[in-house]
Amino acid sequence: MSSKADKLGVSASFARAQPVGVSSRRAAIAEATGAPTSGVVPPSEVPIEALAHNPFNLREDLTDLDELAQSLSVRGQLQPLAVATRLAFMEAHPGQTDGLGRAPYVVIDGNRRLAAAQLAGLKTMHIHVNDALSASAADILESALIANVHRVDVAPMDQARALQELVDVHGSQAQVAKRIGKTPAWVSQRLTLLNLTPDLQEKVETGELKVEPARRIGRLPQEEQSVAAAEAVNAAAPPRQRSRPTPAPASPAQAAPAARITISTQSPETIADALTAHLTPDDLKAVTELLVQRI
Repeated sequence: MSSKADKLGVSASFARAQPVGVSSRRAAIAEATGAPTSGVVPPSEVPIEALAHNPFNLREDLTDLDELAQSLSVRGQLQPLAVATRLAFMEAHPGQTDGLGRAPYVVIDGNRRLAAAQLAGLKTMHIHVNDALSASAADILESALIANVHRVDVAPMDQARALQELVDVHGSQAQVAKRIGKTPAWVSQRLTLLNLTPDLQEKVETGELKVEPARRIGRLPQEEQSVAAAEAVNAAAPPRQRSRPTPAPASPAQAAPAARITISTQSPETIADALTAHLTPDDLKAVTELLVQRI
């Protein structure tokens, strides 16, 4: 009869030596990965190669990283990444370890900063280790959502999909709203994007269809959405300016006749009054200079 240690794929001596309170699964993972189970103070700074992206990250695409990478290069890292140990993550999510490589830490909050740091060529990063964040897939998703819900760089469709996953876990939009500190109406409004037809969801992702009208359209039956979306897109487009043909310059014969000034020669004062009444200040000054030259 095989022992428990044999079933776990570890030696009997390791099974006897495992610390009290450590699960058999965690001990087996520790043996396979070489990670200690307890008694080690987690580091506050690690090589960047020691960090793996969170598989449950909200952002399907980490975009617009150049500016953040530049900031990290110039100012350095101002906030540590929230991470869980690989050991805790593997114990909680045995089927979600693809892509982790052999990195001993999984980033729970700060995946965009990690991507920007990799782009900037940083060698190390500051971290805060919290294995409680890896307790369940819902907790990881929830932690990431709460951390990003006030950020403008989370794509609307990604946010809606994450909210739907939380609804699936917690059972209702009201429970999700309570857990993330938002109103049920806020959650419901964002979930309407998932009611859009696939082609309209794609237009929201590309920015062709703006989020606000898309949320209203998402409340319509799908057979009515295409027409409503076309109207919304056309309404958002700037109006075309009609080009007006440039009029041909008038020939001397067509030019308007110059205005004639009738001047009474009763006195110099009446001449000055007539000129002042019909000429602009600049023309009046020019006439004065001409008259002075002729004296």
